[in-house]
Amino acid sequence: MLISNATVIAAGDALVNVGSPPGFFPQNKQNEPALAVDANHPNVLAAGSNDEIDLSACYGSNCSFTAGVGVSGIYFSTDSGKSWIQPTYSGWSARACKGVTPCTPGVGPIGTVPNYYEAGLVSGGDPAVAFGPRMAAGGKFSWAAGSRLYYANLASNFSNVRTDAAFAGYEAVAVSSTDDVTAAAAGVQAAWTRPVIVSQQSQTTFSDKEQIWADNAASSPYFGNVYVCWANFTSNAASPAPLKAAVSSDGGATWTEHQLSSAANNSQNSPPDGCTVRTDSRGNAYVFGVATDNSGSFEVMSVSTDGGKSWSKPGPVAGPVTQPGIFDPVTGRPEIDGIGGARSDLAPAPSVDIANGAPTGAHATDRIVMSYVSGEIIKPHVYFTDSANGGATWSTPRAVEGAADRGYYTAPAISPTGSEAWLVYSAFTTPYQTDTSSPRALVGVVLHGKLAKGGGWTFSEAYRGPVGDPRGSSQNNLRAEFLGDYVYAIATPAYGAAVWTDARNATDCPAVDQWRMSLQTTSPGAKPAPLQVCPSGFGNSDIYSWTSAN
Repeated sequence: MLISNATVIAAGDALVNVGSPPGFFPQNKQNEPALAVDANHPNVLAAGSNDEIDLSACYGSNCSFTAGVGVSGIYFSTDSGKSWIQPTYSGWSARACKGVTPCTPGVGPIGTVPNYYEAGLVSGGDPAVAFGPRMAAGGKFSWAAGSRLYYANLASNFSNVRTDAAFAGYEAVAVSSTDDVTAAAAGVQAAWTRPVIVSQQSQTTFSDKEQIWADNAASSPYFGNVYVCWANFTSNAASPAPLKAAVSSDGGATWTEHQLSSAANNSQNSPPDGCTVRTDSRGNAYVFGVATDNSGSFEVMSVSTDGGKSWSKPGPVAGPVTQPGIFDPVTGRPEIDGIGGARSDLAPAPSVDIANGAPTGAHATDRIVMSYVSGEIIKPHVYFTDSANGGATWSTPRAVEGAADRGYYTAPAISPTGSEAWLVYSAFTTPYQTDTSSPRALVGVVLHGKLAKGGGWTFSEAYRGPVGDPRGSSQNNLRAEFLGDYVYAIATPAYGAAVWTDARNATDCPAVDQWRMSLQTTSPGAKPAPLQVCPSGFGNSDIYSWTSAN
């Protein structure tokens, strides 16, 4: 089934998850978006998100994840992000469970990346998408052979029986792909490959926060290589967590893994949970992450000059950085907007892009742009920095957010020739709240940057979205808000586009607010049943996009 009724809210502003229902938490919960552009067909975009459309709706106060049901949403745009398509495939689904009576999931419609159930896997979110060239006859990659979309995410075993497991450990990194975006957008399941496990797993391995990139500049000697980076927790999401990277030279069929950083807890480069990978026009591959040592946390960079066969030791490029937020003992996480608020786990993690001249590599400057959020709770800043010499030196990081904005997540993109940049960030425009009854404000913002001839960027606000109240978002256990960990941006020679998690359609639920506040006391109240006591729209976080394309 093809769903194409995208709702445009303002000029260039569109709902991405057009097939997801506005009611029935958690089916209306989407967050943590990713975005990619086909450099050879720049009107074609793909996006991903954590999309819970196929989970069972809450039954009473139980809104937990449904066993075996995937959450890695996939969306397409063929008009430069002006409108979006959310295809429907087949897989393990509880979409029909609307919370009236308990029900059992089964094979049915899914709005997530397909073929996981058939492979004995469950798509587990943390989506990442990237376009690269297809391999032509003779084993050479060529844009003339077509484009390939890669989709990376976390994966778990469909079966809990260890002898029936598709891999060892708790969470793995998996990658699937399609060479026919038109068919994939139309709901043709066969257009997608089955997922391939990338990470080397053990019984205790928990892979996390992966990112993917394809070398998309034909000038590169490693044109067509695909890279994935992630944090490799060795004890079920507990430290230590060395930073890892894998490379594929055959279109994602096989992968070679490398450990980039030490696993020691006191190492400068551990635990680096949150990374970005990119390539320049000469085939150099860069992995960026955040790392901590005795002197603080820093943005770090590792480089491969031989197509991913070897990597430099990660070294600091910016910092020190400070993770914003006040620790909440109920969730065990720092929160920026207030008590029972949205976590800020990856706020200092860097997001990066490189002006590599794709698709040809012509006129590339290979300028690197980086943004991240860092600072104290009063004013978390959205920082921007760049490098014109392959990361050897960097401009002094500077805050670029609006005067009333308290930064949350951010991502930059730079045009292929390096003359323009686009930067998206989400921010809270209200101060940290010490109660759950006061309204809170979340907004998505896009900045446009112009590079001066002598160097230096001038940014102006290109877009500011409608304000939403993040209290209307929720973890599945209802204990706090949830907005995910990422935003994303892309840039082409003609336009820029961005995606973010948006709360404009989320409805605050006073019963949940009161319960969240009671958890801060020694006498917590009874957990509410959202479908019975909350207004319609509670939990309805969405993915919105903005494009500068005409």
